[in-house]
Amino acid sequence: MTLARAVHRSIALTAGGTLVAQWSPASAAVFPRVARALGIATTVPSDRGVLLTFDDGPHPQGTPAVLAALDHERAPAVFFITGEQAVRYPEIVREIAAAGHELGVHGHLHQTRRQSCRTLLANDTRRALDAISAAAGATPRLYRPPHGVFTLTGLRLIRSLGLEPLLWSKWGRDWERGATASSIAYHATSGIRAGDVLLLHDGDHYGADGSWRATTAAIPKIADRIAAAGLRAAALTAPGTPRILDPCAGHRLG
Repeated sequence: MTLARAVHRSIALTAGGTLVAQWSPASAAVFPRVARALGIATTVPSDRGVLLTFDDGPHPQGTPAVLAALDHERAPAVFFITGEQAVRYPEIVREIAAAGHELGVHGHLHQTRRQSCRTLLANDTRRALDAISAAAGATPRLYRPPHGVFTLTGLRLIRSLGLEPLLWSKWGRDWERGATASSIAYHATSGIRAGDVLLLHDGDHYGADGSWRATTAAIPKIADRIAAAGLRAAALTAPGTPRILDPCAGHRLG
């Protein structure tokens, strides 16, 4: 091997290794060990609580339907809002906040590629924060990237903006075409344990058309399965700390 070829190979291997390292957090949503190593929360510390979360809204039909179902179950949740939808439907963002649910950031545009460039991601995140804050009058503290995909650059940037990354430990797979209320409830709660974070969606902007209908229908089933496991809904009141809502105070799940 000539010196030139050896240098080129070394550069290629270095570049390849750098690229792999840059995207290494992308598997955190699938592999809990990766999430733990990077300090990305996928669960919340709790003895009896689980956390319901909804991505991709607000949606003009889906979000009100989900809010009504949660109200019927008296269950709190975190809604991870996309900025572009908050611009379109600011009144629904206000409805979420008025109902007592927490708001999180899910990017402005629902695009994973923005994680690869610090400037693009910074601009995207600030636009989302501005849109959500303008609609709700409050600044979110939680962040979940589109598709749950982080890069090292993205993770560092999000933390530098004072946001806390939160992924999930259970998902309902409700964005899939053909998902039903029963399949969503099963996937979201199979083997459920205290501290689990459930991923659901209140809009179909980026999933199968009308998928929010099955999600809405799944909420009572999810509530029943959580209650059957002896668990309750959890509402985050401080960074990384859940508050288990007291049924006597008018909040319950199941």
